[in-house]
Amino acid sequence: MSTTIGDLVDRTLREYLEPVDSVESYSYLTGDVSTTTQSTINYEEGMFSTEEEDALGAGAIIEVGQELMFSKSLNAVTNEITVQRGARGTTATTHEAGDIIKIAPSFPRKNIFDAISDQIKNLYPTLYAVVTLTVTSGTGYRLLGTYGEDVDTNNHIVSPIRAISQYTDWNAGSDETGITYKPVAVELIELPNPFTWTDSEGTERTKNYTSGPQHVNSLQFYGIASGHEVYVTFKKKFIAPTDEDTTLTAVGLETEYEPIVMAGVAAQLLAGKDIKMVNASYITQQLEAAAYPVGSSNSITSSLLRYQQLLIQQARSNLRSKYPEVVSLHGVNYPT
Repeated sequence: MSTTIGDLVDRTLREYLEPVDSVESYSYLTGDVSTTTQSTINYEEGMFSTEEEDALGAGAIIEVGQELMFSKSLNAVTNEITVQRGARGTTATTHEAGDIIKIAPSFPRKNIFDAISDQIKNLYPTLYAVVTLTVTSGTGYRLLGTYGEDVDTNNHIVSPIRAISQYTDWNAGSDETGITYKPVAVELIELPNPFTWTDSEGTERTKNYTSGPQHVNSLQFYGIASGHEVYVTFKKKFIAPTDEDTTLTAVGLETEYEPIVMAGVAAQLLAGKDIKMVNASYITQQLEAAAYPVGSSNSITSSLLRYQQLLIQQARSNLRSKYPEVVSLHGVNYPT
């Protein structure tokens, strides 16, 4: 299972796009690329064949990490390539000795990362992430930003799934068993940004998320006094990763969603391409292993998409089982 988006990129390559018997041209850096303007890179001798080194002449595209580079010239004696950095809209960045070099990759790592980002964002509303926040009950609304500044600046939170209030007042002479748990109704309300209101003392107050959206989320409590800790479980949109070091937990991706994302990425990147026989055979075997054989009337892409839908249906069933809808609001906000 993956921990970061980078792990998921590697798993997608390993399981779909670059099977181990696929012929790819690899070497690795023998020195750091310590600046974004460095114009030469050195590769390990003996990793590229003579034909591959010939293909590294002027105009060749090479990949290191998510960066694509144009080869301007090759010195096969010193194993040094003079390059133009940040080709094809990729960003020049630093690299470390040992990082893999590929010649004209069929599926650039940047493309896979972007496709993973697309697939994660598009899981909602069919599927959703779940987050539990600890908030303090109050009279009327409570702005979510109060509980960790700008906790939902981008309005990823959609609605509460369930809520339980934890009373922190103890029974006289009791130990920790004297704490009381009780259901409480919670509504999510969208307020304009900035939001202006008059408090109980008649003073006009304003809440302004200067870097946030036009509306902010707030909570409305029912059937509970002010000052109690409330653990609210929210339905939440998935968050697009910012880089390969972003963890799956940070974007809200459960382990069971990984195969859904990978199948979607493979379908997205294979669409319209002439698929190599080795890749087609490997993907077919993967689908067959998942009890979803590819029939002669189905293309690889459509089979991947149908397999992805099957996985999504299973994940939706699991969500409904784990987080059933509430049966009432003001009386109690708790699943049956």
